[in-house]
Formats: sequence, structure tokens, C-alpha cells
Amino acid sequence: MVHSFEHVPVLRDEVVALFAPVPPGVLIDATVGHGGHSEALLAAHAGLQVIGLDRDAEALAAAAERLAPFGDRVTLVHAAFSALADVASGPLSGVLFDLGVSSPQLDRAERGFSYRADAPIDMRMDLSMGKTAAQLVNELPEGALAELFRENGEGRLSGRIARAIVRARPLTSTIQLADVVASAVPAAVRRRGHPAKRVFQALRIAVNDELGELAMALPVALERLAVGGRCAVISYHSGEDRLTKQIFTRATTGGCTCPPAMPCVCGAVAQHQLVFRGAHRPSDEEVGNNRRAGSARLRAITRTVAP
Repeated sequence: MVHSFEHVPVLRDEVVALFAPVPPGVLIDATVGHGGHSEALLAAHAGLQVIGLDRDAEALAAAAERLAPFGDRVTLVHAAFSALADVASGPLSGVLFDLGVSSPQLDRAERGFSYRADAPIDMRMDLSMGKTAAQLVNELPEGALAELFRENGEGRLSGRIARAIVRARPLTSTIQLADVVASAVPAAVRRRGHPAKRVFQALRIAVNDELGELAMALPVALERLAVGGRCAVISYHSGEDRLTKQIFTRATTGGCTCPPAMPCVCGAVAQHQLVFRGAHRPSDEEVGNNRRAGSARLRAITRTVAP
């Protein structure tokens, strides 16, 4: 069944402008989702063809419907973006990663991504494989849970939350989990926003191995770029953005190991260059229209030297 999605891609105009100078050819939308970015890119740049990847079969069905007017300029593949190297031959004009969970996934209560609606604790982007978040919640040792939450920014509250979850096992629903997390933190924390937000984010990232996927796929994307090709990454979490920045830094220094203040003597040759320094963020107007865009960070890099 194809569901109707109200989906506005984050930083759409910036993404379209970023890929305007790339050579004609294939662009991989590594997280095609519901096709919003791909639709805008295909409409604006006649020289591009898109290969869209996604682990979510429902999202691919929606993307197929949305992108049907572009005919054979579009190929959709049910795959994680770590499969990027296997889906296209030859140099790429561009690669786009729009990371994290999409608004339609959050809004579909039965997918278990949201702490605001009751559903099984699933959180898998690909429903055909892998452990669910419920399995992590109910099977991981307390220490492993605490470390998972700590890595996602919970800090000193990680242990308290993990202990509360272990005491309340078995947990079967998202609301049940959210209530347990809320009961484990001080009232002052609850007043700053729902305390389950980071816990759900940590579980989703772990269930889908999102950082591992990015660590595998992004270096491959940079290696596969044609000269003048570009790679853009939109991240919504500090861990994603930090990893992207690290990989981009290695690419723009050629992996140089020399002290920063000294001339390079290790023979490293940079083959890439940042399109702009730092990360771009959505405008206040865009965030006002789509509050989920508020945490987005856009980084971009271009290939300057042939391999």
C-alpha cells in the first residue's frame, strides 16, 4: 500500500543550488525518502539522472509515485546507503545524504519512532530485517543501555534512565517506554522538553546502525565523485555532523598527519575541497514552517583532482 506523504525536504533550495555546477551524469540520492530532494534536483538540472536508495520500502513506493514523471532518469533501489558502491558504475556527478528519520516516519505511529504516540517499540527503517528497539530495551545489560544513552548526550542521567528501564522490563510500547524515562529524570529536566527525545533518538540510531552506515558510505561517495562532482550531507544529530566533518577533513587534507602549524612533509595529496566552511543551517523562515528542520546542518565538498 502506498501512503500519501506530506513531505517538504529540508534545505531544498540550498541543495538544488549546490548541485547546479556539477557535470552531467548520475547523482545518488543515498536517502531518497519520499523523493522531495530528487524531484527538485531533476526538475532544476536536466543533465542529471538520479539513483535513489532507501531502506524503507514504504518510502520507496511513495518516491516512485512522486518521481514517475521523470521516467528513466530515475532508478530506485531498496538498499541501505552502505550499498552505494554496488549500485552505479563510473564516476558520479553527485551524492546527497539526508540523514536521520523523516517526518512521515515519525508521523506513522505504528513505526514506533515517536514517543508521542502509542505503538510497538520498533524503530527499524527496514521492516524486513534487524533487531527492533524493543529487543535492545529488553535485552541489553544496564551498563550497555547507559552507555548508549550517554553517547547520545544524556550525560549524568544515563545511568538513572537505564536503571529505570531495567526495573520496568518487559517494555512493549512506546508510551510505556516514554513514561518510564520521564519518571527517571528530575522535574526540572521534564520542563525543558520531553525527556524521552534523546533516548528514542539513541535507540533509533543503534537499531539502524546509522553512524556505522555513514562511516562506511561517505568515504566511498567521496572516492566515486567525478572531478567537479559534489557530495552534500544534511545531518540532524551532533554525532552525524561530527563524523561528516571528520571524513571531510581527511578528504581535504589528503589524510595529512603533519602537525597543523608545520608544512606537509608526509606526501599527502588532497583531492577534495570544501564548498564552504562550516555548516549551513535552515533560515528562521524555514524552521518556522517546519520545526523539524531546526536541527539540520548542511556540509558540502567537491572533488578537485582526479584519482
